[in-house]
This record gives sequence, C-alpha cells and structure tokens, in this order.
Amino acid sequence: MSISRAINLLLIIVGGFIAIYAKAGADQNQYLLIGGILILMIGVYRISRNIPSKNDEEPPFNNS
Repeated sequence: MSISRAINLLLIIVGGFIAIYAKAGADQNQYLLIGGILILMIGVYRISRNIPSKNDEEPPFNNS
C-alpha cells in the first residue's frame, strides 16, 4: 500500500471516529464534530481525486 493511500485511509478512519465520538455524548461538542467531519471529508476528497472518470475517452467523431 502506498503512503498516500495509507494517509487517506487514516484520515477517513480518524475523522469518522472523531465525528462519532463527538456525536455519541449527550453534551455534544459542536467544534469537535465539525473537525471530525472536516477530516473525514478531506480523506474522501483525496481518494476521489485518484479515481479515474468513467467518461475519460472522447467519443469517436461521426462524419456521416
């Protein structure tokens, strides 16, 4: 596993854990929840940048 993939996975796991932890308590810490969601979304964004588009190929020109 490359170091970039490991960082992305770690960001997602840590962000998800922080968001769940902040949401679990009756006395919610809003800033902790926002920080966890932010870390989670950064990890998801970094992974989505590396997924190739389904429509990368240009359609052939029809000259008829």
